[in-house]
Amino acid sequence: MFRAAPPKVAPMLETILLTSTRVDTFVGQAALTNASGFFFERGPRLFLVTSRHVLINMPTRHFPDRIEIELHIDPENVAKSTVFSIPLYRNGAPLWRQGLDGAGAIDVAVIEIDRAALPQPTVFRAFTPNNLTPPDGGVEIGAPVLVIGFPLGFHDTLHHLPVARGAVIASSFGLRFEGQGYFLTDARTHRGASGAPVVMRLRGEEAGHDGGLPWRLLGVHSSRLDVNVRDVDLDEALGLNCAWYADILMTLTSFA
Repeated sequence: MFRAAPPKVAPMLETILLTSTRVDTFVGQAALTNASGFFFERGPRLFLVTSRHVLINMPTRHFPDRIEIELHIDPENVAKSTVFSIPLYRNGAPLWRQGLDGAGAIDVAVIEIDRAALPQPTVFRAFTPNNLTPPDGGVEIGAPVLVIGFPLGFHDTLHHLPVARGAVIASSFGLRFEGQGYFLTDARTHRGASGAPVVMRLRGEEAGHDGGLPWRLLGVHSSRLDVNVRDVDLDEALGLNCAWYADILMTLTSFA
């Protein structure tokens, strides 16, 4: 039977889609959950960023000991990929870093990826400190953003690429919502999107200082936000989400 060759990487493939990867959690060989994550570079070091609750979640007794991510391995054929396993502990100590501030735990975690262990070639794009936006970066309420991830695990299974959900900034950017280290987005999101980057497209001259990735990294999508007083029979869910400010990455990746 004749079978067409898989399509090669199209020149118009948006680089932003190569920043994100599906994250699957495991205990040994037993699969637990799926989520989203993205790559962040600081100098020569490479990190995977996701939500802290993807790696450990005490209330739900979610205690994976490793994760798997999917990597593209052919610059000429985006349909080729491989699975890359990352241990979460060494000698009982966690290999990831998480943050704290005056209001408590921050739902963001980073784990360093050993570049030498990556398959060659590996095709991805990573955000850098140049893509971060300071809290006073002029992001207005109602500004359009994207959440690039894997809602309910859904993605392009042929090309192994995430999908983008449209969102808008729903609280004052730079003002910690209710004193927490996050802002709000208004978007339809699902389980599996935890750990996805929240990004804004750069335009004009501003896009010339991005290192080839013309996007602002504003936050890390964490979870949907709801209210206890909502009548589940009469009231729809709020449709609001928590996104932790991405500048926490400068703290989490600052160790030697």
